[in-house]
Amino acid sequence: MEDEANIVESVSFILRREGHQVSSVGDGETALARLRSSSPPALVILDVMLPRRNGFEVLKAVKSDARLSAIRVIMLTATAQAHDRARAEEAGADAYITKPFSNRDLVEQVKRLCGT
Repeated sequence: MEDEANIVESVSFILRREGHQVSSVGDGETALARLRSSSPPALVILDVMLPRRNGFEVLKAVKSDARLSAIRVIMLTATAQAHDRARAEEAGADAYITKPFSNRDLVEQVKRLCGT
């Protein structure tokens, strides 16, 4: 869930090249609706700064929903402050990557969390 088209394109390309299926949305409200209306994915990459519902709100909703709580969540964000990282970890994020990010670091985190 990312609202910046260039980041969506980059992350999608990187992950598809690694053999992953990728779907994206541009705001938090749509993200939750999609997660609740389909088969939950194994992993969500979530930006903090999203319109309509920020990433922390989405993360909290995902982790408090019994049907969605097993989804692994990577926060991928420009927000590098320690209190934001702590907030994400407390809410259940499995990884926290700051922008600009290393493609290799992102792929390694995805592999680690997906068990591939």
